[in-house]
Amino acid sequence: MKAHIFFGSICKESRTYKDILSPYDYRIASQVATCNADDALKALNIAKKSAPLAKKVPLHKRVSWLLDVAQKLEKNKEDMAQTMTHEVGKPIRFSRVEVDRCIETIKLSAHAMMNLHGETFDTTATPSGKETLSFYKREAIGVVLAITPFNFPLNLIAHKIAPALVAGNSVVLKPTGSAPLTAFKFAKIFIQSEFATTDALSVVYSGDGVNEALVQSDIPRVISFTGSVPVGRDIVRHAGIKKLGLELGGNAATYIDKSADIKLATTRCALGAFINSGQVCISLQRIYVNEKIYNEFAQELAVQTKVLQVGNPYKDETFIGPMINEGAVKKAKSWIKNAIEEGATLFYGESCKDLMFPPTIMSDVSETMNIMCEEVFAPIVSLIKVKDFDEAKKKMNNSPYGLQHSVFSNDLTVCKRAIDELDAGGIVINDIPTLRFDIQPYGGIRDSGIGKEGPKYALEEEYTQIKSVVIC
Repeated sequence: MKAHIFFGSICKESRTYKDILSPYDYRIASQVATCNADDALKALNIAKKSAPLAKKVPLHKRVSWLLDVAQKLEKNKEDMAQTMTHEVGKPIRFSRVEVDRCIETIKLSAHAMMNLHGETFDTTATPSGKETLSFYKREAIGVVLAITPFNFPLNLIAHKIAPALVAGNSVVLKPTGSAPLTAFKFAKIFIQSEFATTDALSVVYSGDGVNEALVQSDIPRVISFTGSVPVGRDIVRHAGIKKLGLELGGNAATYIDKSADIKLATTRCALGAFINSGQVCISLQRIYVNEKIYNEFAQELAVQTKVLQVGNPYKDETFIGPMINEGAVKKAKSWIKNAIEEGATLFYGESCKDLMFPPTIMSDVSETMNIMCEEVFAPIVSLIKVKDFDEAKKKMNNSPYGLQHSVFSNDLTVCKRAIDELDAGGIVINDIPTLRFDIQPYGGIRDSGIGKEGPKYALEEEYTQIKSVVIC
């Protein structure tokens, strides 16, 4: 099936298409329309024209729009899950979970907008004040540019366009080139809804000059991007004066305290390190283990890892499917090779076949190795023996990233210190840093980005602006 270009409510047939191959069996999963800078500018101008109209649409209609989309997506759950698995190789069990989460995100966005309010002020509170009616209100910001990645090709779109649209904005969506049909089908549900705001959503795909035209234009007032640090930096350099929401990845770590429940910790750490083939911004990459339980933990982690099934993503029991492409596999292989040459040990792992990268546990690593200091984005985790929480904290914080960290401990003092002393946008106690709920604020510090996702927080920080009003 082809993923056409959407210019507002118009679905444009492109003259040329590119085949998107399944990373599992290399069959054609979809075909994506080729786009260029002119297409990007056309979509932006349609959004610009639609923005004043979208802003005036009553909130009850915008909420009905989202709830209608959620209902239709519920009816097409299996088709959407299969489409994701076709395009990015995500195991079908997790594709189904992603559709469920997407539906929740849409509903959360509608609820959050209905509970987003302004505030009144008593302007006689200061000697320089006087009696007025003073308040602020929140209003739509205008045109939103949303750029999304391959690893969660449905729910991360929902996190951007659902709150943006329910706030009364217009949106230009540029989805990942790896899952264009997933984005097309999702956008089509929005655009064909009986409650849709005319031309409020357009979709364009990657192509020559597209990114530059979208980012450098003065039309978008907000750019919401999830992806790599280099691309994020490029957006910052060229975006101009705009609101930016950038989720740029991480290097998530956990500390396993001597008081931890080892069975719980190893079971959850195996999941956190290897789910989605490690292709998660908050994938567990570094495990700092108290020296008193290191050997026991390492052996049990290998046991828990061994039960994870690698293979056909269409089988319900499969936990790990293929990685997204050959480049990702090649990078991960080279980092393992380099680490071993520098003295690291392959504690657990098997040879890689095609894009099937088996779960890999490294030990005897150093802080300067790529698999430790950079974002791996592969099913690779490193074990590091430490004396106590103080040593673990110092090493966990020694990173340019700061998205999410965690600790496993039954010592309340350690847990409280972790909350206060670990530098990250999110801290998880007695679970993996890979844990995320769509209702929560989500975003990191330093190179992990700026801004927060989560419908309520995205609405407050990115998709609405404050207008102050004084009536004398």
